[in-house]
Amino acid sequence: MTLRKVNVVILILLAVAFLIIVQRNLLNLSDFLHKENPDAGQILPFEAELSPDIKLKMERKGEEIPVLITATEDRLGAVITAMNSVYQNSKANVVFTIVTPNDTVGHLKAWMSKTKLKNVKYKVVIFQPELLNGKISKDPTMPEAAKLLSFARFYLPVYIPEVEKAIYLDDDIVVQGDIQDLYETNLKPGHAAAFSDDCDSASAKGIVRGAGNQNNYMGFLDFKKEAIKKLGMRANTCSFNPGLIIANLTEWKNQNITQQLEHWMERNSQENLYSNALADSVTTPPLLIVFYKRHSSIDPMWHVRHLGTTGAGNRYSPQFVRAAKLLHWNGHYKPWGRTSSFSDVWDQWFIPDPTGKFHPVRRHAD
Repeated sequence: MTLRKVNVVILILLAVAFLIIVQRNLLNLSDFLHKENPDAGQILPFEAELSPDIKLKMERKGEEIPVLITATEDRLGAVITAMNSVYQNSKANVVFTIVTPNDTVGHLKAWMSKTKLKNVKYKVVIFQPELLNGKISKDPTMPEAAKLLSFARFYLPVYIPEVEKAIYLDDDIVVQGDIQDLYETNLKPGHAAAFSDDCDSASAKGIVRGAGNQNNYMGFLDFKKEAIKKLGMRANTCSFNPGLIIANLTEWKNQNITQQLEHWMERNSQENLYSNALADSVTTPPLLIVFYKRHSSIDPMWHVRHLGTTGAGNRYSPQFVRAAKLLHWNGHYKPWGRTSSFSDVWDQWFIPDPTGKFHPVRRHAD
């Protein structure tokens, strides 16, 4: 073999060895990258192609926003509508706590699991009516379940433990804004809750027909009673509506708010401290006493109320209702009933009952 041929063979062998070394290094690099990032090399699909479950996980990250709402069988459609409006109008990581009697759980879970609310985060807490024994007097004008559950808001730290802040919503509510913005409402130092004052917006101007003048403390409390007199509260002080509460639960617990509320519940059952003109809010008077001049305020557009009273259709324009962040049908006329104003707005968020038990009553359904 000539020297030239030997050189060619050596060059070929060196080239082969070099290629082998390069291949091994590339394989090692690939293994290293896979260990560091198992998804490396995979092409993520376009967002529109992501499955609903993956989308949910991507959109609902961040701090949890605890929301408490109560549910009775005859008003379950209201709860579903309120929750759907919250969920559809925000990408926040909302977690609902639903306080309900035991006989409503099956219907509630069926409605949630068989509709688009199946991905909503929620937990069900069974209401124990024994909690209120000796604390309230009997009221024949109000269905027992609805009356008892209305006091659940007094026990926020019990139902939603180990959180700093929470929101309570009545069931006759529709949320049209991003609840993240509501949750970020600032509470003043030392305040355990924020409410909507009844003198703060067009929603409370004048006398609420059918309910009397309940824009001030005199509409809820009997200032002739000695126990009320001793508190030194001004009768013309603006009242507030507890259908929406933003609560600092750390302050709530530190100030023993629940125990204070229970004290005034018991006093009323013994001394009948509420105003004779009181319409239907048996939960408002003790809250007014405990939070007298010690609560923060909520942006008026985040609680446009009295949609369930006579004349609501004349009080508000459709444009104003659409612009509101939160709508509240407090009053006798509910949006799932025949005579309510702005039922069409509520209908946008209602999800038909897959079990067929709940049907909104509409004029054309005679």
